[in-house]
Parts: sequence; C-alpha cells; structure tokens
Amino acid sequence: MAEASIEYRGAALLKELGLASRRQIRSVTPLAGGVASDIARIETENGDFCVKFALAKLRVKEDWHAPVHRNAAEYAWLKVASEMAADYFPKLYGRSVAANGFAMEFVTGDTVVVWKDALLERGPAQGEAAVVARLLSRVHQRSSRPTFDRSGFDNAMDFDALRLDPYLRFSAGVHPEVSDALTDMADALFKSDAVLSHGDVSPKNILFRDGAPVLLDAECATMGDASFDVAFCLNHLVLKGFHLPQHAEPFLTAIAEFAETYFEAVDWEDPAALKQRIARLLPMLMLARIDGKSPVEYLAPEHREQIRALSLSIIANPVNTLDGLISLFKEAMKS
Repeated sequence: MAEASIEYRGAALLKELGLASRRQIRSVTPLAGGVASDIARIETENGDFCVKFALAKLRVKEDWHAPVHRNAAEYAWLKVASEMAADYFPKLYGRSVAANGFAMEFVTGDTVVVWKDALLERGPAQGEAAVVARLLSRVHQRSSRPTFDRSGFDNAMDFDALRLDPYLRFSAGVHPEVSDALTDMADALFKSDAVLSHGDVSPKNILFRDGAPVLLDAECATMGDASFDVAFCLNHLVLKGFHLPQHAEPFLTAIAEFAETYFEAVDWEDPAALKQRIARLLPMLMLARIDGKSPVEYLAPEHREQIRALSLSIIANPVNTLDGLISLFKEAMKS
C-alpha cells in the first residue's frame, strides 16, 4: 500500500496535536535536504509549523531500511537538549505515536542560514565551528552525569541500522583490506553508552540563526560514544576542504578550532583516549562517505579518489592524535 502524502499526514498530525484544523491550513510545502524523512512546512492561521515523519526505506541508491520508531528518539533528543540549551533548539509542539511524526517550530528569518549551504558557498566563517563544538560538548558533558535520565535512549540497534551498518560495515565489504579495522570500530561503537549521541551532526542539520547554531535531525540519537558525533562533524569539514581547495586553509583552521573548543569541556573520560578514538574513526567515516551507502554528492571524481586513497592509507597506518591527523590533511589538501 502506498504511503499517504506528506500533505495528508501533516494535516492529520496538526489536527491530532490540536495545533490547527484542516480548514485553518493555508499551504503545505515539502522540504528537501534529507534521505531519511518526509518533512514539510505547514502555514496555518495559527502560525507556521514544521512536521517530520520517519521513512521506512531511505532515499538512497543502496537498499537501506530503518525502523520508523526512531522518530521518537529524535523528539526525545530535541526535548532533552533544549532543556540543556533552550536558545539553540526549535520549539516542540508534540509528537504522535501512531503517525511516527512530530511538529516543531519552523525556523526561519532573514538571519537564518543552513550551515552546509554557507560552507559550500564561501567556506567556514571564523568562530562557526567553535560554537557548534561548544554546544555539542555541553550536551555530551551533561548527559555523562549519573543523574542524567537515559530512558528513551536505549537505541543501539537503531543506531546500528542507521549509522554503523551503512557506513562502516558496508564500507568494510567494499574494502576487505581494511575490513577488520572497520568492523572492530563498529563493534566498539555499538557497545558504548557513555554520553547522549546525536548521531548526525552534519552541516546540513545545523542552522545558524543570529549567529547561533540550531541543531536538528537527531533521529540516530542513542547513548553512545562521544567520538562519533565529533568525528562525524569533522568529517564534513574535511570533505569540504578537499572540495574547495581555495578555502582549504580556513577549513583546516575550523577543524582545529572545533577540536580545541570541544575538548575544553571533556571531563567524563581521559581526553587523550577520546582524541585517539576520533583520530581512528575520522578516516573511516571519510571512506564511508565515498564508498558507503550514503556517498557525499558534491565531490568531483578526482577528489573522491584522493580521499579514498588517503583514508585507506590512514586506516591501515593509524594516527593516534588529532594534531597528527590534521597535519596529514594539510599536506594532502596542498597536493
């Protein structure tokens, strides 16, 4: 049976949540930008809302399915994170268990920009990476405390289906020469539950509003390893540095600023051990965005090959520090 349209589901959701009747809806505009969910802006007499529903089959070339109840984890992450830092998250208006969807504030305004778009247009502006890192470290730090309520975030199986399997294990199948390293990393990440992990800290999921980051799309949320969120975000900065060689130096600076700012708050474990895990994971995620189930779309063929070769080399000969890894990136970007 075909899935109902986003227009129909969105209207039904707003009615169920008591936000607007069908007669009060002025327009429904589907939003692009993701492969895992149906999202729309709904303009009503009562204001504008953003509605989101998880997809069972993701919109990628490879066969990639994921449980739709992950929508609950995303809503829970946004709710918990907004309690930690209210100014950095959209207002939430409710979730429907039956529809596997929720409604939140539609973030808009003259000062709102999608970080991915801004990075691809002009490279990183000074300080952007640092404020994202500070927000992420705050969530990680506070969720590491014994008093943090972990209920709602026992989502390791969903995280595996959405991240570990399509990124690391799938890439291991493509590259048997490094398969042991990739599968070992996937297994270690699956077992970790130290902090509340967002799971998709990508520039496409980060808006800047009046200079402050707004972090969205936490459907991979689980108690996990802090290294994943950090490496995931740094990976996007690295890839864009190769894509825009004229901005390579600002991207390298942004990577260093992100790492420096993030580690100012790390007190839940040995910082050196966390840095080593990030340094091991980052090249694996670089490879996964070339040969995994969700390859990045903007890289030229020559850059894809360059990143593939560099990633494989580092995975086979691991670097144990972020500084050492950044030095390798700097050398490669200049070649």
